[in-house]
Amino acid sequence: MYLRRSLCTQSAAGHRRRRQLPVKQVIKSNFSETIAEFKDSIFSSDFVAVSLQKTGGYSAPWQKLLPIDTEETAYLKAKRAAERFQVLQFSVCPFSVKASKLIANPYNFQLFPRHEVKVGMPSYSFSCQSSCLTSMAQEGFDFNACVYNGISYLSRAQESAAKVQTGSVLLNSCSFQSTSAFTVADVIFAERIKTRVKNWMNGCNNQHKTEDTLISSLRKLVGRSEIYGSRPSLTIDVCSERQVQLTSEVLKEFVNIVLVRAPAKVGVEAIQVVLTSSEEDKNLLVKEIQDLEEEQGRLVSGFREVIDLISTSQKPVVVHNSLNDFAFIHSKFLAPLPPTMYEFTSSLLTVFPHILDINHLMKEIGLFNKMNNLSSAISYLDRRFSTSTDMEVSNEAEETGRVNVHGHCVMRECYLFIKLCSILKISLEIREGGHTQLPAALQRCSNMFFSSDARYPFDDDVRIWTGKSRTVSVSNLVFLWGFRSGMSAQDLKDVLCNSHDVFSEEFDVKMVDRTCAIVVFWTPGFSKSFLRIMDSGELFSNKLKDMISEGLQAADYETYKGVCKSGLWKPDLAECLDQATNEIKELSGAKTQQQEQSLICWNNDEMINLDEL
Repeated sequence: MYLRRSLCTQSAAGHRRRRQLPVKQVIKSNFSETIAEFKDSIFSSDFVAVSLQKTGGYSAPWQKLLPIDTEETAYLKAKRAAERFQVLQFSVCPFSVKASKLIANPYNFQLFPRHEVKVGMPSYSFSCQSSCLTSMAQEGFDFNACVYNGISYLSRAQESAAKVQTGSVLLNSCSFQSTSAFTVADVIFAERIKTRVKNWMNGCNNQHKTEDTLISSLRKLVGRSEIYGSRPSLTIDVCSERQVQLTSEVLKEFVNIVLVRAPAKVGVEAIQVVLTSSEEDKNLLVKEIQDLEEEQGRLVSGFREVIDLISTSQKPVVVHNSLNDFAFIHSKFLAPLPPTMYEFTSSLLTVFPHILDINHLMKEIGLFNKMNNLSSAISYLDRRFSTSTDMEVSNEAEETGRVNVHGHCVMRECYLFIKLCSILKISLEIREGGHTQLPAALQRCSNMFFSSDARYPFDDDVRIWTGKSRTVSVSNLVFLWGFRSGMSAQDLKDVLCNSHDVFSEEFDVKMVDRTCAIVVFWTPGFSKSFLRIMDSGELFSNKLKDMISEGLQAADYETYKGVCKSGLWKPDLAECLDQATNEIKELSGAKTQQQEQSLICWNNDEMINLDEL
């Protein structure tokens, strides 16, 4: 069915009052039947938008992405959140643009980290934040349905580790590289396996001869001859991947056998050599095993089949907070997150080659002010720009009385993306049957996980930037803590003003959290002078001198970066800086190995963080 509605000129309140377009809700009970439909939607669309609902994002104000964060510290914060919290809803909306019409196919998958197959792997554990759960409850989220009927999953790395334990795996000698050099032990092992298999096959071919039942049973017991289905098989124990490879290679000359890697037992792995009666019988067995593998793989991987379909389609993925969202996607559905941003992007882009972040498109507009949610942003654009877009929902989704706000967030995300591209005059229509080729304007902002001038706010009153950003080197930043409780940024600035020559020029003060502030020196070199004076005990004004005697401390940006690297994720940044400073003093002889490019974008105006909507 096709449902159509214009999203033009809708205020946030109006959007809530009007009947929402339906989003197909997918749980464990209808997941299998939905996958085929979802696959058609993916491959018939030009773009895919995704949006995640998580159990939390950060545990303390300073642990979210701040204007002071470089690419490295931003990734470390996203990595910690992804490893700590969980995804409970994953909304996916394949969409296309045809004649200024947005054709969308929205799905909302409910997830719960539960192993459907018992493979002895550790149980999942994750943290929850009460504010996030409260927000989900207010939106009508059914936690019982999530726990009992949420779709389970394994990451690619977990599935690879579990495959050997969950069932038979077909061994294909072509998948192994040829062994370049054989050791003496290799030759002995290979010849022993070849002789053993040859003798076993001869015994199987001579089974028609009359033989005492006891002798026949003993022969099968000693030779480890078994039955695989209805076919005779021989079990060969192996103790390393090297022996698996050798067995596969040495048995290539036996045309009527199929090699199957048996489920692993504690400390022991085995290969089953299955004897077939003909080429037809061999092909039939191979097909049976492949079908079994596919069925077992679908059961084990669960929701990750959706991730694999998105990856296989190679369609551009649209998000509103690429670094944070894809840190979760990589951690939950691909593999554990690597230690550095470079390794993360290298790994991720092999799976998702084109990632488009709406935040970077909004930066191109540069006209936003005081917009704190998607509906407000859409309404603002609709009022300011006359272009309009109709939306059609083409998948079969039931309309319910209960509004799922997050499920519809991905649709508004699609609409905002289309609207921004229309304003920027970026054509999104792709020729029928043509490979998705991003327009040059989108290629420039593709795969930008972090931008020095796309910043997030210090507090929850989020806004979009107003073009007043200034670039400052992190070497000009100084962290201050140990001041009296309740002091504001203005109080600190008043104390610092004219307390010393280093504060005679322009500088700014901002609160990072209630225990720590940051001083931005706009004159190069003044930050180092201030830190040197703090260490030397040189006299300041009476007010500042009193604060130092009461415990005021200062540190450079490297100390803050060390906090993020070492995992000192305590609620108060001051406590973390205290511990890091003590460790640095103990290792004062060590020098920084290499100075990285470290420019951040300072902005006195707060900016929108769509991830918190």
